[in-house]
Amino acid sequence: MTESRHEHPAADNPGGADAEGHARRIVRPRDAASLIVWRLGPTGPEVLMGKRHSRHRFMPDVMVFPGGRVDPDDHRQPALSELGAAARRMLERHATAARARAIGIAAARELFEETGLVLGERRGEAVAAELGALHYVCRAVTPSGRPIRFNARFLAVPAEAVHGEIAGSGELERLGWYTPEAAHRLHVADITGKVLVEFLDWLEMSPRARTSRPLIVFRGMDNRHQER
Repeated sequence: MTESRHEHPAADNPGGADAEGHARRIVRPRDAASLIVWRLGPTGPEVLMGKRHSRHRFMPDVMVFPGGRVDPDDHRQPALSELGAAARRMLERHATAARARAIGIAAARELFEETGLVLGERRGEAVAAELGALHYVCRAVTPSGRPIRFNARFLAVPAEAVHGEIAGSGELERLGWYTPEAAHRLHVADITGKVLVEFLDWLEMSPRARTSRPLIVFRGMDNRHQER
C-alpha cells in the first residue's frame, strides 16, 4: 500500500506496537493484515521481508513483513477460493465473517502492492486472492496510548502458493528471503521478532496441532497473552 493513499507514512504498517509518541485521545485500532510468506532454504526456514525506508517518520530502517491496513474496497473484492475452516474460525474470534474475509483480501492485496507477488490470479491492477491458502498465526494490538494503532493479524502462506517476480513498489527496500537470524542483523522491530517466534513455533507443529493450538495476541508493550 503506497503512502499516497494515507494521511501518514505509518498508516499502512501493521507493526504499530512499536509506534512512538502519545495520542491526545484514545485511538481505535485499525484492522490490518501482514503476510508471512515462507520457504525452506539451505539452512532452514526463510521469510519474505523488506526494510522500511529511512525517510519514514514511523519505524524507519526496520525489517517487516508485507502488510497494511484493511481498506473499504477489500470487502468487495472477488477471490478464487474462500478462507479455510481453521483460518476463518481464528479470524472470526475478533471479527465478523465479512471483516475476516476482508482481512484475508488485504493480506493478498498488500503482498501484490508491496512485492509484486500474486497470491491467486492477477486481474488488471488487482488480485483475485487464493484465500484458501492462508493460515492464521497470531495478532497484535498497538498499546492504547499510541497515536497510531492497529489490530494486526499475522497470516502465513508457503512460497509455492504465490507466483511472479519480486518487484517492490519502493515502500520496502531490500526485499528478499531472509532467515530469522539474517533479518535480525538488519534490525527487526520488537513486535516483528516476537511474531517470528510464534511463526517458527507454528511451523514446527503438525497440521492437526495447528488447528487446535491456543490463539495468541500481543497487547500493551508487546505482552503475550492467550486469546479469551
